[in-house]
Amino acid sequence: MRLPKKLMMGAILALLFIGCTKAPITGRNQFIMMDRSEEMKLGYQSAQQVLKKEKISNDAHKTAMVQRVGKRIANIAGQKNFKWKFYLIDNDKQANAFCLPGGKVFVYTGLFKYIANDDELASVMGHEIGHAIARHGAERMSSGMVAQMGGAVLQSVMVGKGNPQNTAMVMQAFGVGTKLGVMLPHSREQENEADEIGVVLASKAGYNAKAALTFWQKFAKSGKTPPEYLSTHPAPANRINNIRRIIKKRGL
Repeated sequence: MRLPKKLMMGAILALLFIGCTKAPITGRNQFIMMDRSEEMKLGYQSAQQVLKKEKISNDAHKTAMVQRVGKRIANIAGQKNFKWKFYLIDNDKQANAFCLPGGKVFVYTGLFKYIANDDELASVMGHEIGHAIARHGAERMSSGMVAQMGGAVLQSVMVGKGNPQNTAMVMQAFGVGTKLGVMLPHSREQENEADEIGVVLASKAGYNAKAALTFWQKFAKSGKTPPEYLSTHPAPANRINNIRRIIKKRGL
C-alpha cells in the first residue's frame, strides 16, 4: 500500500527531526535514526562473531598495555551505558583496531610494529573509541539505508532480533571488513572527527596528544596504505597535517 504524498512527506520530516543529534566534543550535526539500545545489541552480536573467528593473544605485556590504556580512556569517555571490554587479537599481519557499539574494543598485535609506548597506543584507541561514542556506525547505517532503500532496511534492523544480515551491516558500518563504496567522502569526515575526539580523549586521560603524530609518521613510512581516493581513511600525510591542526586548535 502506497502512502499519500503529504503523509509520506510528513513521516519523512518527523524522522529527520527525530534523527537529528550532535557528535560529542566536535558538536557536528548528525542524522541518526537507530535506537541506542538496538545499536548496542548489534555491537554485542558483532563482538561475538569477532571472538569466534579471532584468537586472543597470550602476550602478557601487550595485553596489559591494551587493558591499561583502554580503561583510562573509557573512564573519561562519559559512556555509563557501555560495558567496556578490551581484547588483544593475535594477528601480526593485521595493523588494525576497532571499537564496536557498547564498548567492545579490539586491538591486533600487528599494530605494535608502530607503537612504542602507552601514549601512541592511546592515540589509536582514543580514535577508535571516538568512532563509537560519536555513533559513527549508526550514522553511516542510517544515511546509507535511507538513501538506498527509503528506510525499509533500517526498520528491519531496528526490529530484527539476531539477524545475521543486520550484524554484518553494523560490522561493515564500523569498519570491520569495509569495502570501497559510495560513502567514502562522508567516511573520511568521520575519520577526521574520530582523530579530533581521539586526541582530546587521550589528552584528558593523561596521555601526550602529540604521540598521534609519531604513530602516524611511523605508519606512513610502511608504505602499505592505498591512495586516499581508494580508501575511507585519509592519506597518512593529510591525516598528520590534520592532527597537527587539531592539536594547535585545542591547545594540546
